[in-house]
Order: sequence, then structure tokens, then C-alpha cells
Amino acid sequence: QAGVNTWPAMAGLVISAIGLPILGMAAVVRSGGLDRLAGRVHPLFSRVFTILVYLSIGPCLAIPRTASTSFEMVVPLLPASSSWLLPAYSALFFAAAFLVALHPEKLTRSLGRILCPLLLILVTVIFLGCIVHPLGGYGPALAPYDSAAPVEGFLTGYQTMDTIAALNFGIIIALNIQNRGVTESRYVVSTTIRAGWIAGAVLLVVYAALAHVGAVSGGAFPGATNGAGVLTNLVSWLYGPVGSVLLGLVFVIACLNTCIGLFSCCSEYFCQMVPKISYRVWVAIFAAISFLIAIAGLDTILAVSTPVLNAIYPVAIVLIILGLAHRLTGKVPGCYLGAVAFTGIVSVLYALDTAKLPVPFVTELVRTLPLYTEGLCWLLPALVGGILGALLSRIKRK
Repeated sequence: QAGVNTWPAMAGLVISAIGLPILGMAAVVRSGGLDRLAGRVHPLFSRVFTILVYLSIGPCLAIPRTASTSFEMVVPLLPASSSWLLPAYSALFFAAAFLVALHPEKLTRSLGRILCPLLLILVTVIFLGCIVHPLGGYGPALAPYDSAAPVEGFLTGYQTMDTIAALNFGIIIALNIQNRGVTESRYVVSTTIRAGWIAGAVLLVVYAALAHVGAVSGGAFPGATNGAGVLTNLVSWLYGPVGSVLLGLVFVIACLNTCIGLFSCCSEYFCQMVPKISYRVWVAIFAAISFLIAIAGLDTILAVSTPVLNAIYPVAIVLIILGLAHRLTGKVPGCYLGAVAFTGIVSVLYALDTAKLPVPFVTELVRTLPLYTEGLCWLLPALVGGILGALLSRIKRK
């Protein structure tokens, strides 16, 4: 969609899809976990926000997307399309993921060792195909990328969900580093951040390659409604049926592996929270919920995820900033509560408005805030809330 504005849009995407996840991981590791970081706002907020994050990267958004995305890559290979194909595929997909998630250790480890290099090779092959056999120039910049492309790229980065995922998994990465013999806390933090920057550098190369692929494919094959269609159209043109089969196979394996991992981590978290329900039952519950959402289709899931992420992401970003600046913000605890409260209220109202569920009168007031049209209207309230919270904290102390 960005077309000739691809690289300005990429600048925004790099911030939200690479920079923020790395900073989020650093903030969580320095704080000792998401529960401690969010607990600086309030213990109840910590529990609610953590649950919302797990549901977002779990059965409500990310897990259903694994089935619907891989289906989009497979359906062009099928001789005919029918309304029952997506439900049938999703049922088989989640049944396989459910069975493996009950004992995920060996398979996910071996898949990870094979799959990551295979995906990188595939991206390289597609990128080189565009270079060797160019389809033409970039397409025109379509709305909303025809104006303020960097901001739209930043907002599009929400769809990766990597920032909120980093808030959960940052501490897990730190624990794995500790298990490898790094025990001193400052070295654990620095090693975790260094690993994040290395991963970020690889992601930057991959995203840049895919950005070029998307811009070329968008110009040659306009009208694709999601990234799966963009890749399928291009690979089919470059490499024919063999390329499409390879693309579909790799994405099925990739999405299945991701689904298994998310089933496992989400079920473990909720099992700890509600131990009366066993891990196996939680996996079954999440598989059933994910199936019901997945059969709505990828386009519908992406449309629903936009307002949800618009509500959650600003709060996550503010938490990261507060956590990284804790030497200052920690001296006035009310700063956390004020900044997060103001951000949360505005971001939820903005999300409701974008979902065409505006709150009378209040939404009209929110629309007058600076940067509303750019989707960043929470910035000023976050700053004001943090300052007010800090002032009230100091007044209470006196």
C-alpha cells in the first residue's frame, strides 16, 4: 500500500516493530518481570494488563492468525475454493497444535533449528528473484500511506505484536541467559539487550527485503488485501507452482510452530493463575477459542486487531518509557499511575472511535487532542498524566 512511500513508512515500522520490542525487553529485564513493572502502577492493573497481553498474543488475536495466515498461503494451491475449507483446515491445524503442545519440548526445538534458517533462505530467494527478474517499479502510495507515511508505518508495526510480546518474554530470555552461566545481574541485563540488538539487526534486514518485495508486488499485482496475498502473487510469478508449494509449506510449519509455543506459554500462565484447571484443559480451551476466531478469516482478524492493539500498545509504550527511566520516575510513584491512566483512557476512546463505536461527547473531546488524526493522540495526555501524578505524589508526601 505504501508504494513509492515504502521507505518513509519503513522508518516508522522500524521504531515500533524493532526498536520498541528491544527497549521493552530491556525495561522488563531491568524491572525483574512484567508483573513488577506493571505493579508500579497498581497490583490490580498488573494482573489485568498481563492477562490482556496474554490474551492478545494468545487465543484472541495471535493464535487465530497463525491458522488464518497459513491457510491464505495454502488456499492458492487447492484446485477449488469453498466456504468449508477454512473451518476444516483450522480444525486440523489446531488439533495438530493441541497434540504437540501437550509435549512441545523436542519438536519445537528441532523445528526452531530448521525453520529459522529455512525462512531466512526463503526470504533471500524471493528478494533475489525480485532483483534478477524485476516486475517493474513501486506502485502508487495508497491511503493511508499517501500522507504521513512514517506515522502509518509506526502504527502498522503494532500488528507484529512484538512489543507486547517482549514485555512477557523478556524475562524468559534473561532466565535462559542465566542458565548459560551469566549470573551477575548487570551482565544478564547487558547480555539480554545485546542479544536483542543482534536480533533487531537481522529483523531490519528481513523487513527491508520484504518491504521491497511488497512494494514491487503491490505495483505489479494491485488489490491484495493482506501480506499473504502479496507474497503468493509474487512467488507464483517468479517460481511457478514449485515456489508456491514451498512458500505454503514453510508458512504452515512456521505458523504451527508459533501456535504451539503460544499455546504452551499462555496455558502455563493461566494454569499458574487458576491451578484448579489443568494445563491440558487450558490448551483445549485456547484451541477451541482460537478455532472460532480463526474461521472468521485473516482480513476480519486484522480488522478487529487494529482497534484492540490501538488500545493496548500506547499503554505498553508508556510502561516501557517509565521503566527505562525508573531512576527518575521511581522517585515519584504517582508518575506511573498518572501517565498510564491518562494514556489508557485516551487510547481506549481512540480505539472505540476507530472501531466506529464512539462514546458520545467524550469522543468528540478526544478528537480535539493534538495528533488525533495521526493516531498518536495519547502522547500529550501521557505527559500531562505523568506530571500530575508526580506532583500529587510530592504533595501527599508533604
